Amino acid sequence: MLETSALQVAATDAIRAHFPALERRHNGHDVAYFDGPGGTQVPRAVGEAMADYLYHHNANTHWAYPTSEETDAALTEARRAVADFLNAAPGEVVFGNNMTSLTFHLARALGRRWSPGDEIVITDLDHHANIDPWRDLAAERSLTVRAARMNTETGQLDWDHLESLLGPRTRLVAAGAASNALGTVNDVRRVVERAREVGAFSFIDAVHYAPHALVDVQAMGCDFLACSAYKFYGPHAGVLYGRGDLLNALDVSKVQPAPNTAPDRVETGTQNHEGIVGSAAAVDFLASLAEGPSRREQLEATFEALHTRGTALVTRLWDGLATIDGVTLYGPLPDTPRTPTVAFTMRGHTAREVSRRLAQRGLFLSHGNFYAMTVVERLGVEGLVRAGGACYTTEEEIERLIEGVTAIADGR
Repeated sequence: MLETSALQVAATDAIRAHFPALERRHNGHDVAYFDGPGGTQVPRAVGEAMADYLYHHNANTHWAYPTSEETDAALTEARRAVADFLNAAPGEVVFGNNMTSLTFHLARALGRRWSPGDEIVITDLDHHANIDPWRDLAAERSLTVRAARMNTETGQLDWDHLESLLGPRTRLVAAGAASNALGTVNDVRRVVERAREVGAFSFIDAVHYAPHALVDVQAMGCDFLACSAYKFYGPHAGVLYGRGDLLNALDVSKVQPAPNTAPDRVETGTQNHEGIVGSAAAVDFLASLAEGPSRREQLEATFEALHTRGTALVTRLWDGLATIDGVTLYGPLPDTPRTPTVAFTMRGHTAREVSRRLAQRGLFLSHGNFYAMTVVERLGVEGLVRAGGACYTTEEEIERLIEGVTAIADGR
């Protein structure tokens, strides 16, 4: 077992008490949720905030009666909360249905000012929500898409190849902060700097990164960044950050009566108000796990502690799985920049079969390509089994997972 202090164990128990889903049992086993990279469980405070909004404040915006004014206030506060989460200004926070929809919307707006032959650089390591919007745009506008290779041995970007793709016609570099399939954490600052050197914009997919490392758009220096609240203990809602001057200059699709100032001009139609309120509640939940003079400083303390704990858990999981005959692990080693997400295959078993058999033991893992289809193709496998740690993952659950995979390998 991992060595840990009583204080850390108490903190984990206290965190778990916020999640009703952790009371679930399946086939006589307590359920251990390792499917966080596809969507985390939700703390009670998030559900209560959404219900309170719907039951007591539900209205459309910008009208002169109490529930409408309360909705305006709730959305303004939500923007402040998410701005603290990203280290952005509230006016630089755009809400939408999900990261994918927001990326398609942004791509369309940017592409209206690009010319045939202009270039977009993407990476093979990315979720296709950060690949296909740019490919679709390229097909519509006669642009060129260039894809940076991944190193299949390490699960990391081939930086020499990425940098060789940049040139005077590059208009955007789109890269992930972390791979949702392999857990690889990329050097975002390096991506941004290389893009800026050739006069290109940078777009960062932080969907898998945001639950595990506190986003800082100021330190990254990126032009745009997107993430999803349901990956960091919130509801299904998407968030787009854009530099204020860029959001106001985008040639966005919008209805004529809609506001023409950022961020409202980028948000099409009536928003998912309860989802936005829930997203703010998720940020506040994470902040509440630590002390500090401001929400941002509380978040910094929370993420520092969760990173330390997640590193210990992923190291134990990696080392445990590595000893099992027939298991192949993919992605960076535990002592390199990565999230607590481990991808593997088992000789003689499909990824779906492994996931199904582990579920019989109350171990819920996702399988397949996780929309990171190019990663799986480059690895030459039919699919991956993915185990993702979250703030509620325990050492005991890690041991149960290692035992479960061992049992499958032993034919039990």
